[in-house]
Amino acid sequence: MTPASQRPTPTTAPEEPPAEAGGVRSVQRALDILALLTEDRPLIAIRDIVAATGLAKTTVIRMVQTLEQSGLLWATSSGYMAGPGLWRWAHLARRSWELPPETQRMMRELAARERETVNVYVVRDIVRICIAQQESPQPLRHVVHVGDELPLWGGASAKVLLRNASDPLLERVARSSPAGEGHVRQLREWIDAATEQGYAVSHGEREEGLSAVAVPILGRSGTVVAALSLSGPTVRFTEDRVATFVKELQAAAAQMNERGFEHPLGSSY
Repeated sequence: MTPASQRPTPTTAPEEPPAEAGGVRSVQRALDILALLTEDRPLIAIRDIVAATGLAKTTVIRMVQTLEQSGLLWATSSGYMAGPGLWRWAHLARRSWELPPETQRMMRELAARERETVNVYVVRDIVRICIAQQESPQPLRHVVHVGDELPLWGGASAKVLLRNASDPLLERVARSSPAGEGHVRQLREWIDAATEQGYAVSHGEREEGLSAVAVPILGRSGTVVAALSLSGPTVRFTEDRVATFVKELQAAAAQMNERGFEHPLGSSY
């Protein structure tokens, strides 16, 4: 019999990651693949996915096949395109997030009257998402597409949307800014000023030469659920024009508030 002192020491097998961790990772990878499809690149090949994600080719093939079976991708002779299964999700998203006709008409009239772009933003984590827009009729205008994500560390809409933000959220927003964590103090000053005034203004904070004016849209509980803004070239946002923009935006937001503006938008209409 081998003496105990000479017996090999048992080794502990590495702990397996929880099953759900692998599942979440797979979901994220699938979403990363779908995110490679854009208006500029409506088709992707396996080699493109491998290069963009760094995943093994065999893994990519398995995931693409799963997405194709679910109708989320569609195979063509040139590559993979968005599948018809996405139509159902797109339809549901549109029904949930599209503003009612009356509000859309109000935004069109506001853009035509003030000749600047009208946007509605909501918060998602440390970004704001454009959920509705009416472009300015002028050749030189500010355009953000519906669905685009913009940072919360600057801009008139951000100052309005962060009114009820917690300290941890503000710290995370600040860390995402060019100024880093020290930006928290400036954010708080902007938020306090916007809360006191009932509106916010920005000039070149996120992008040089771009200005905006924003007011809050309130839910039934009185909390800020969205921001309504006018944006355009700074040269057109003079002091007098800003004052007019504020009045116009507040009048439009008041109509939305009276109807009970909730998040998601469609739930209260």
